[in-house]
Amino acid sequence: MEFVRLDGDALTLVFAVARGGGAYLVYVGPRLPGGEDLPALTAASARGRHESQPDVPPRPGLLPERKGGWSGTPALALRRAGQRIETDCRVSDWDVQDCSIAITFVDAVAGIEVACHWRIGAGDVVTASLSLANRGDATLDIDCLTSLALPIPARFTERTSYSGRWAAEMQEHRQAITPDGPTRQSAIGKPGFGGGNWVLLHATGEVLGAHLAWSGDHRLALEPDAQGAGDGRAMLQMGANWNAGELSLTPGESFTSCPAVFAIAPDRSALSQAFHTHLRAKVLPARANWSPRKVHLNSWEALGFDLSQDKLIALAEDAAALGIERFVLDDGWFAGRRNDQTSLGDWTVSPEVFPAGLDPLIARAHELGMDFGLWVEPEMVSPESNLYRAHPDWCLHTESRERLTMRGQLVLDLARTEVRDCLFDRLDALLRAHAIAYLKWDHNRDLFPAGARQTEGLYALLDALRAAHPHVEIESCSSGGGRIDFGILSRTHRVWPSDNNDAIERLQIMRAWSQFLPLEVLGSHVGPSPNPITGRQLAMDFRAKVAVFGHMGVEADPARMTERDRANLAAHIALYKAWRGVLHQGALWRLDHPDPGVSGLIAVHRDEALALVAQTGFAAAFDGAPVRLAGLAPDARYRVTLPEPWPNKARDYLANPDLWRMGITLSGAALMTQGLALPLTHPETAWLIALERLPA
Repeated sequence: MEFVRLDGDALTLVFAVARGGGAYLVYVGPRLPGGEDLPALTAASARGRHESQPDVPPRPGLLPERKGGWSGTPALALRRAGQRIETDCRVSDWDVQDCSIAITFVDAVAGIEVACHWRIGAGDVVTASLSLANRGDATLDIDCLTSLALPIPARFTERTSYSGRWAAEMQEHRQAITPDGPTRQSAIGKPGFGGGNWVLLHATGEVLGAHLAWSGDHRLALEPDAQGAGDGRAMLQMGANWNAGELSLTPGESFTSCPAVFAIAPDRSALSQAFHTHLRAKVLPARANWSPRKVHLNSWEALGFDLSQDKLIALAEDAAALGIERFVLDDGWFAGRRNDQTSLGDWTVSPEVFPAGLDPLIARAHELGMDFGLWVEPEMVSPESNLYRAHPDWCLHTESRERLTMRGQLVLDLARTEVRDCLFDRLDALLRAHAIAYLKWDHNRDLFPAGARQTEGLYALLDALRAAHPHVEIESCSSGGGRIDFGILSRTHRVWPSDNNDAIERLQIMRAWSQFLPLEVLGSHVGPSPNPITGRQLAMDFRAKVAVFGHMGVEADPARMTERDRANLAAHIALYKAWRGVLHQGALWRLDHPDPGVSGLIAVHRDEALALVAQTGFAAAFDGAPVRLAGLAPDARYRVTLPEPWPNKARDYLANPDLWRMGITLSGAALMTQGLALPLTHPETAWLIALERLPA
């Protein structure tokens, strides 16, 4: 048995590997002292055999298999000629670099070679994947290939999982890790609204977060060790959910799984910062070169399909008057598209809506100081379209079976080269012919029947388009948050967290997504009131303050707003522009409050910080508990102000308004311990808190 130690900035991984045997994770947690005795560490965690176990107790290790009596889910499920293969993989070699290890296993009888890759990266986030090579003389069918098999230390006793639906994504559920799982998977061709490829595990003073970076179907299993035979309390496995027969290897071929990532931190704020650091450094395309995140106005809620050049130019002029920086033309711009039942796939400009083409609208947007964005849904096709009439076989379908639609549309088979080439040609032509700075890339339909290698086809199309047009920003939308993951974010610049712009609902949705994703990729728009999904009426001040904490935009018609609401919105857009450098580069901290109706976040960057505190309910006590901040230097002094405009009713209960305008100077320790007494009694009340660190 040999030992390998990998260190991050604050993390240590210790592996035990035995040539001809297995590979095990001995330790995962806070960084150990440099001279730690690794054999002693291993001996201290060893357990003796107990009753009702095999004579040699099985250990699943980093590559769980159904050998030696272990009864959990194996990391590999393979077949040859329809016959299931019972694997017995043994370590043949391993390679250690600065912060990574690759362990190679061989099963000569089964004719396979497996490599387990782990790397500690930016933010101490660990990336894991599995490679499989067919060393046999017949085709190897893969039913299951796990990206991450992580033995969970016994100190983690609770989990937070996520569920959801359209317009109510990422709903958190915390409960004990129990013998019944969970085991979850998606089967709709994308991760879905339920957040099943995200999970948190909790210990006292510690939290572990894991995610599968894959835009197709996923599976997650958290199996407690009922036999007491494993390396920890439970085994967490995450991987792509392949359909039977979808993935096979001919002799000599190999395949590498999609990556999974995990991180361990002292609390949920530190865990957020770890994932945000990882995304900014390793996932988001050329993140260091991004310009400030421009304020959007999207045409959908204002006009829907009721489009004309004159109406759109008027909308653009109203948007520019608010300080909007990007005008996005949503659905309805292309030939034949007067409702959602037709013309997907025919990506040519509608002569009915734009007799002179798109250029006059784009030119007017540029004159107003805005750039131009366009909505597309390239993966879909309408049965009522020229593309479908010319190529009815290009959609996902089963021969001799009915082609069932969803939203009146079918899905194009992106595994086919000719389909991807056609889509690339049409999008490339649009981008070459027009000054389009941004694509809102939508995906509004589940995949049924399933498409073999559909996600890889999507990635290939996005990669080709980005290579041809590297300066075009792309947003990933899937009826809101139906396809959000690190895989899609490695090819796009922003995601749409939910179609629900109701600010009360968005507070919860954004708080959950920001556990894993930084604010600069989370579209956060001011919607109309009453809200078209919930019917709720909310004051502009509340809607606008909530939208500031993200990538801000507007999804409403300024012409239908009162003059007072337009002024309030314009003021918040100006605030967003002044503070987006802090919001989109800073460390994000979650603020806790005893009132369950109060939600809070604070972004801290260098010598500045901005916090959002919002009350959604009616407080039980008129004078609620002070808001305690986080992430500040205890010994530093901060000038604290409340940026205006202030919430209309709550401002009447604010003590010393002039003092809050001029600024109160307090230490970081006082702000994080005693906090600030703000009026948070009434529903739909939100405050922004600005902090400037003063020279010592």
